[in-house]
Amino acid sequence: HSINVSFSTVEENEDSTFHKEHERERPRGKRRNGEREKKKRGNGRRKGASKEAGEGEEEMQVRPEKRERGKRRRAKNDQEAKGRERDEEEQTKIKSAKTTKTRKKEKSRKTEEEEGEGESEERNTKRKKKHGSAKKEEKEEDGGKRTVKEKAQDVKKKKHKKTSEESSEDNEEEDNEEKEVRPESLSPEELEKLKEAVDERKKLIQGLRGKPWPMKKKLVTLRESQEFVEKYEGALGKGKGRKLYAYKVMMTKKWMKFQRDFENFKTACIPWEMKIKEIESHFGSSVASYFIFLRWMYGINMILFGLTFGLVMVPEALMGRPYGSIPRKTVPRAEEASAMDFAVLWDWGGYAQYSVLFYGYYNSQRAIGWLKFRMPLSYFLVGVGTVAYSYMVVIRTMARNANESGVGDDNSFNFSWKMFTSWDYLIGNPETADNKFASITTSFKEAILEEQESRKDDNIHLTRFLRVLANFLVLCCLAGSGYLIYFVVRRSQKFALDGLENHTWWERNEVNMVMSLLGMFCPMLFDVISTLENYHPRVALQWQLGRIFALFLGNLYTFIIALMDEINLKREEEKIIKFNITMWEASLYNSTVSENSTAPPVTIHPADVPRGPCWETMVGQEFVRLIISDTMTTYITLLIGDFLRAVLVRFLNYCWCWDLEAGFPSYSEFDVSGNVLGLIFNQGMIWMGAFYAPCLPALNVLRLHVSMYLQCWAVMCCNVPQERVFKASGSNNFYMAMLLVILFLSTLPAIYTIVTIPPSFDCGPFSGKKRMFDVIHETLESDFPAWFSKVFSYASNPGLVLPFILLMVLAIYYLQSTSKSYKEANVELKKKLQTVK
Repeated sequence: HSINVSFSTVEENEDSTFHKEHERERPRGKRRNGEREKKKRGNGRRKGASKEAGEGEEEMQVRPEKRERGKRRRAKNDQEAKGRERDEEEQTKIKSAKTTKTRKKEKSRKTEEEEGEGESEERNTKRKKKHGSAKKEEKEEDGGKRTVKEKAQDVKKKKHKKTSEESSEDNEEEDNEEKEVRPESLSPEELEKLKEAVDERKKLIQGLRGKPWPMKKKLVTLRESQEFVEKYEGALGKGKGRKLYAYKVMMTKKWMKFQRDFENFKTACIPWEMKIKEIESHFGSSVASYFIFLRWMYGINMILFGLTFGLVMVPEALMGRPYGSIPRKTVPRAEEASAMDFAVLWDWGGYAQYSVLFYGYYNSQRAIGWLKFRMPLSYFLVGVGTVAYSYMVVIRTMARNANESGVGDDNSFNFSWKMFTSWDYLIGNPETADNKFASITTSFKEAILEEQESRKDDNIHLTRFLRVLANFLVLCCLAGSGYLIYFVVRRSQKFALDGLENHTWWERNEVNMVMSLLGMFCPMLFDVISTLENYHPRVALQWQLGRIFALFLGNLYTFIIALMDEINLKREEEKIIKFNITMWEASLYNSTVSENSTAPPVTIHPADVPRGPCWETMVGQEFVRLIISDTMTTYITLLIGDFLRAVLVRFLNYCWCWDLEAGFPSYSEFDVSGNVLGLIFNQGMIWMGAFYAPCLPALNVLRLHVSMYLQCWAVMCCNVPQERVFKASGSNNFYMAMLLVILFLSTLPAIYTIVTIPPSFDCGPFSGKKRMFDVIHETLESDFPAWFSKVFSYASNPGLVLPFILLMVLAIYYLQSTSKSYKEANVELKKKLQTVK
């Protein structure tokens, strides 16, 4: 009875644990059914005792078959145990895998024990059903003992099975680890599969950026793929080949890392890159394009400065005659008293005039120094080389930007292009983004209104009258500015004849200041006049740029014409002085001979020798003054027009009667077009005057360097983003086109003076020659063989030059016509593609 009680308590405990575990494993929706089944089982134990006795007899017949199956399972388990023991012996050899294996085995044992307990509970419940009668208690005890043994054997068999499965899994993991550690054990098929897997992961890494996945998924996939490639890439060879392949992989990774670091280093070495990126994020690419253009101009001027400084100024300063040795390198006696005054030096006179900064200081000696440096030839070739280099760089940049210009057709699918290509993705400032959004919305409204108004008939006569009136006013402004510059230049010539020391600062710098003020206020007047024309904003901007371009160009050529008149006056004065010098030399020679023929010759100090006016130095001084005055006007405009205006709006807005930020004066916007045109014409003056003043490239480098910092500060502190934010997709090539035009127009006056006007007789490297380019003929005759000079003379013959130029013109016309036909063919193909369904 005690045995039955204990057995029943064990069964009840096992019953409870069995139901609890099954309730955990079953879903929530099936728990109620399980509880109902429990009740049915408890009620059915008493009612179906007789039925269970019959089932027990059937089970006794099935037991021999179970025993045979148990024997087979034991044999299999024994074999698996032996294999497991071998595996464990192999596992002990690998130290790195011990911890992971033990943890996995402990987890597997726990799970096996829990599952074994669950299975024993199930079988105990079955025994309760089968052995419920009290008459067969002894048989039940014997059967209970046997079933307990069988249960234990079954539990052991299942444990052996699961441990064998886990051991097989562990063995597979160990094999994988061994494959990672020992790739020699891989078969060729596995190597090929591994290669394909690595290649697929590499392709996935390369094309991952274009996948339409969420960013989180991309990052996870990228990390997993990189780990897989790094883990299995080295196992693609065998023996020495594997080592060589692993070395190659390591070197390629290091080389890629070096290239990436080097690219970052190069980006960090680009001047003002971070400043420009910051401006680009706040104001858009249109404002940043000006600073990129400014940096590009800075690089060009650095090259020009290197050529003039290294091949002209330094050789003359080191190997030429020192200061005070000859008259052209000495301040005249009459100017020695005021040669160091600030007012004189500010006008680039005194000691600044008689230095390597200007043309007149250089000697005409053919070879100087112990290197026998050809100074006149170097001066001429550097002047020609700077212009040729500028042409080459500008045309090359235009050709490079031509491929980056807009690809879309503005005439077809106008709204589609506006929708998909109008956003500037470099904007990072919220205010600029709002302005850009408003600008795109306004452009859509304008496009819709254009299509609506194209069908309407406005008052065409009134519109034409207003446009003609606006153009007439603009022409009057251009003509008035040109006449004013010409009048001021002629007036300054009178001041120069009277002596600059007798006049005020304004009278001495009147020409430069008038030109700078005209360049500052006339564009504002043009902007007011353009309101009469009622053009589209894009067309109005083009007209504004064209008018400012015409203003600057007209002022510059008016200044050149006035300088040509002054050059002619200097040449007339030079003839008189040259005659007086010959008379003075003759009288000096006669006086020395009449006194005593045996006496030493009279030595005259270079400061006392009379000299000519040297019109080349005068032209160089005028260009230097013009550059200095333009620079000062630009900086003063920034400080007063932008900084003080921003300070007043910022601090007086709280105590003013209207909103200063929304109304007048408000914060200023950065004028991209005006600043770009000012920069272009400043560079044109450098190209025009660098031949007569070698210091101009150095001054321009200094000006651009300061302008970069000052204008970056002014933009970030004093300006606000534009209401209409334009993209810079086609502006770079537009800037280059204007720069090319200015380069061509600025070199024409320099070429005219070099070819037609004879140089001064007592100053400069070409003194004593009829024309400046005679130095080339002199070099060919004295330094080259006779046949080479004949070939050059034949090649420079107009009979050969003119047909060559005509052939070039025909070739250009042919290429232009073919490119036009290709463009028309592309347009036709686009139309055909649009019509194809």
